[in-house]
Amino acid sequence: GIHLSGDIMAKPSVNTLFLAIGFVLASIMGTTGAAMLLIRPLLSTNSQRQYKTHTVLFFIAIVANCGGLLTPLGDPPLFLLYLRGAGFTWFAGLAPEWLFTGLLLLLLYYFTDRYYFKKEPWQNISAELREIQPLRVGGAINFLFLLGVILSVAFINQTYIPQMAEADAPIWIKFLREIVLLLLITLSLYTTKEKVRELNQFTWRPIIEVAVVFLGIFITMTPALIYLNQNAASFGLHSPAHFYYATGALSSFLDNAPTALAFYGVAQGLVAGGEAVAQVAGIPEILLKAISVGAVFFGAMTYIGNGPNFMVKAIAEANGVKMPSFFGYMFKFSLIVLLPLYILTQLLFL
Repeated sequence: GIHLSGDIMAKPSVNTLFLAIGFVLASIMGTTGAAMLLIRPLLSTNSQRQYKTHTVLFFIAIVANCGGLLTPLGDPPLFLLYLRGAGFTWFAGLAPEWLFTGLLLLLLYYFTDRYYFKKEPWQNISAELREIQPLRVGGAINFLFLLGVILSVAFINQTYIPQMAEADAPIWIKFLREIVLLLLITLSLYTTKEKVRELNQFTWRPIIEVAVVFLGIFITMTPALIYLNQNAASFGLHSPAHFYYATGALSSFLDNAPTALAFYGVAQGLVAGGEAVAQVAGIPEILLKAISVGAVFFGAMTYIGNGPNFMVKAIAEANGVKMPSFFGYMFKFSLIVLLPLYILTQLLFL
């Protein structure tokens, strides 16, 4: 229900600011929400640019994945870990990893875009200058509902409302958070002008594509995750680095939410009875950190690592941007740009 319109000069500094704003918003409104809010105005801003594929690739990494690390709202695996007992504010403790990775990616993007901007034909730059329009926000009331979502997830839980955990609690108490969220969705539907949704050029095609792909993933991943749970002890997963890379590797090709839960279950079985270690949600805190960071960051390694990736790709292609193939994305971008950065993150923080 939020629409951002306008067409400003697609300079490297402007594009980098776009990605930086999306990086911050991803933890507030989720990676999917931030990606869908910004991808169309970003493509509109760069419509006269000849070289823009790299912008979409970095957008997927920065906005649709890495930015969502600071709250349970950012990415589904974090929300599931939150439901398992990790505090809402605990994820803010991942700020060093979030900030380090985000700043490096933004820096890499800025210099990459500067390189391609210098290669742009002068006709394209002239066209950009002629079509500049100020940015405008439609459906701003939805920011109020978004705040309601954040407060609902943060405070409507068993910590603040113990009755929600009682076995004989009324059904409306047990599902109070979900009821409030549905109410906020309904208010958004009825208070947002239809024109705003039309301006967003909403179509079901990207969502259908994602649904079909991830339905296949959910069907085929179940045996793999069951095998992982049953044989985890024989895999030798003990250190934070093991959990980081194992969670990340599977999150790259399977859905990162159940993958994170699977390794969370493995970590529960590794808690040493006499060992004094800081625990969060029933597992060593450092392992929970490794699982969280691995699940979120490595979701950017492939188009199917996280739901928004495929949607951004589909929207970009619908707007005439030539995107690399599945393996082209990996070999031309994620393996040579993202993976070295993720390894550096592990060496410094885990």
